[in-house]
Amino acid sequence: MVKKTPKNVLPPGPGRPKGVPNKTTALLKDAILMAATNAGGKEGLVGYLQTQAVLNPGPFMALLGKVMPMQVTGADGGKIQITISGNDAGLL
Repeated sequence: MVKKTPKNVLPPGPGRPKGVPNKTTALLKDAILMAATNAGGKEGLVGYLQTQAVLNPGPFMALLGKVMPMQVTGADGGKIQITISGNDAGLL
């Protein structure tokens, strides 16, 4: 027996627009940030992250690597220029 779809059934909608986060994901992210802020005491989120940098440097450095830019460029997107002056020359 073959089932036929009624003619008054609408096709699926376009779905969530590209780039808009899932509501559950957004709620979870907000909850995590709020928990970290509360765990940091008076210093808030920054205080919590400072503590983690000392107590858990490996995972903290991995996190840092994810939030740092992938490329470093000089002024106006040009090449990086390094200038060595007086006291700095002895460090090389």
